[in-house]
Amino acid sequence: MSEYILELKGITKIFPGVKALNQVNFNLAKGEIHALMGENGAGKSTFIKVITGVHAPDEGEMYFEGEKVTFKNTRESQKLGIAAIYQHVTNYPDLSVTENIFIGHEKVSPRTKRILWNDMHKKAKELLDSIGANIDPKVQMGTLSVAEQQIVEIAKALSMDAKVIIMDEPTAALTKTESEQLYKIAEQLRDSGVSIILISHRFEDMYRLATRVTVFRDAQYIGCWGVNEISNEKLIFAMVGREMTQLFPPRQGKIGKEVLKVEGLSQTGYFADVSFSVRQGEILALTGLVGAGRTEVCESIFGITKPDKGKIYFEGKEIKINEPLEAMNMGIGYLPEDRQKQGLILQWGIGKNITLSTLSQISKAGWLNEKKEAEVAKTLAEKVTVKATSIFDTADSLSGGNQQKVVVAKLLASELKVIILDEPTKGVDVGAKYAIYEIMRELAKQDYAIIMVSSEMPEVLGMSDRIAVMRDGRITATLEADGISQEKILEFAMLEKE
Repeated sequence: MSEYILELKGITKIFPGVKALNQVNFNLAKGEIHALMGENGAGKSTFIKVITGVHAPDEGEMYFEGEKVTFKNTRESQKLGIAAIYQHVTNYPDLSVTENIFIGHEKVSPRTKRILWNDMHKKAKELLDSIGANIDPKVQMGTLSVAEQQIVEIAKALSMDAKVIIMDEPTAALTKTESEQLYKIAEQLRDSGVSIILISHRFEDMYRLATRVTVFRDAQYIGCWGVNEISNEKLIFAMVGREMTQLFPPRQGKIGKEVLKVEGLSQTGYFADVSFSVRQGEILALTGLVGAGRTEVCESIFGITKPDKGKIYFEGKEIKINEPLEAMNMGIGYLPEDRQKQGLILQWGIGKNITLSTLSQISKAGWLNEKKEAEVAKTLAEKVTVKATSIFDTADSLSGGNQQKVVVAKLLASELKVIILDEPTKGVDVGAKYAIYEIMRELAKQDYAIIMVSSEMPEVLGMSDRIAVMRDGRITATLEADGISQEKILEFAMLEKE
């Protein structure tokens, strides 16, 4: 009998014009957590789809518990015990937790053919209890947090006797406390004999859970190492194919005059008495623990919501912003945290997404100048180095890092002076992060004033000129970035303002 529960050899998958997987190898032992890492576009998503039966490979062999297998559809992989939990949880928000767990394999009376609701609720509770989740199986799925929804997805996998669970970026949208809860569940599953493929951009996920790490790059298998045997530098080199001696581009350019200032900004229930300013060529980090009110402050500046009190000054003059269009016309742009829901129209082409905010400038008498639109989009896409075959590719065909670049390009299509970037590198790989950092540095050099909301301390310290720390909706400190420690920032993030 094979030592591996799952083994893939020489897997190749070709789509028209694209080799999505090229002779990749992977193996997974029983009761192992094995990390799979690589840049966006490395082939990880296609790899998941091959394992789960969404795509059939064009070449190569797959073995499950030592037996060669081929999947015609997802149901065949599920029958063997393979389940996937995705970063963006796909469920039925209006149905109960129990219905989500058992959908497609409901418990039915053999005699009456009626659904056995009591049996299903009872079993759902047992499954949730088994992984330490205090969730009522009768509540609507849509009322749960993202972390709780992921836990329900784990319970769903267990309801189908899953032997292999693929976790795709499981902590990307979670707080530190929620991530820790998920870690404990993953370890519990491992100890019970379940095998886990962990796909993550976060090194802390890998170090916390995995014993081995496999790296893909450009659709190819690069290597497999014991987590304790490979350094960060070697892992990054394996992922991006080049040395990255500096994780953050050097600061350049000069800081000029104040562009935006907020004084005593308040919104009941979200933030209170918030004051800070940002200058030309400066990157101001707005940081703190998740839930500190950072996004809400930025949304009020941009006109998505209205503050109850306080003043906003732009280039020395007090302004009132009632809606985002007014903010854009004044010269303030905003990149939202959730690029897929708020930053892009995923089914549209790259070009149309980029020029969406400037239609009035590329139209005449109500007619869109398509030639000018294409020229503007192509220029900006090249400026931020979007990797795509053409500007007519849809946004949903891009990797997370390239989607983020498209949103940045959309901002640059407008004449802006202040750019607010809310978690600009969330969910993107280390190579794409560096590219986004380079874009930010270049924008600062061009005298843009940048507000960067970030929860990542290395990013805050590596990219900002000044740091405004928030806790419970208030600014607790504004610090110069030079010489400040991560511990000092966390101290202000966890203490009440005096």
